[in-house]
Parts: sequence; structure tokens; C-alpha cells
Amino acid sequence: MEKRTIGLDYGEARTGVAVSDLLGITAQGVCSISHKSDKELLEKLKSYIDEYKPVKIIIGMPLNMNASAGERVNKTKRFISKLKKEFSIEVETIDERLTTVASHRTMTELGVKKDKKKSIVDMMSAVLILQMYLDKNAK
Repeated sequence: MEKRTIGLDYGEARTGVAVSDLLGITAQGVCSISHKSDKELLEKLKSYIDEYKPVKIIIGMPLNMNASAGERVNKTKRFISKLKKEFSIEVETIDERLTTVASHRTMTELGVKKDKKKSIVDMMSAVLILQMYLDKNAK
């Protein structure tokens, strides 16, 4: 039975959302969610959880370039706890270093206008996070 996986690029103001195809081969962007709190984000994520019925959520872990953990890692871990409690779903993390840089580079290569980049960079980063996970776990 095929199952989907959701990828998240968690941020304090915007969170990117991506979803896998049913075979778990490719990641597609869904949206960027603007939010003022984790509670609001969880409420907005519920519709995507209900729609895609994922077996797992992959969330980018924002390590520093030297692989150390800063305050953003702690905030992400707190959000993961809330996510697990709210949806009773397995959550895994993956190193997200440079995904935002790669997203900006990809958008520049595709000719995306500067004023549009802000609204889609988080979604693009979620796609990269999820695709890295899918590629790493390909059977």
C-alpha cells in the first residue's frame, strides 16, 4: 500500500510544505504557510495532514554550518514535540544546511522574479528537504 510523506521547512514566520508522490519517489511543493505561532501553524497544517494522510513527516533541522546546534535547533525540537502530540505521527529530521541557498539559486536559474522568491523559498526548501530524505531512503 502506497503512502505519502510530508516535508516541512519550519520557520518562525513561514513554513514550507512539500509532499511525496504515492510511491515515495518525488517531492512536490504544496505551499508556504504564514503563521504567528506554532499553534496557528498546527491548525493550518491539519488540512494538509487530513488531505494527504502521511505516514511520516520529515522536518529540516537547522544546524549551524559547523554542525553545532543553536537556538533555531531548540525551537525546531520544541515544535516537533508539539507536532507529534497534535497528530500522533512519526517525525524524522534531516540536516537542512544550505537548502535555502540552493532554493534561491534554483529560483534564480529558473528566472523567478525577486519579489516572488520570498513567497516560495520556504516551499522550495521543503521540497529539497523531502527529496533529500526520499533519495537517501530509496529502496
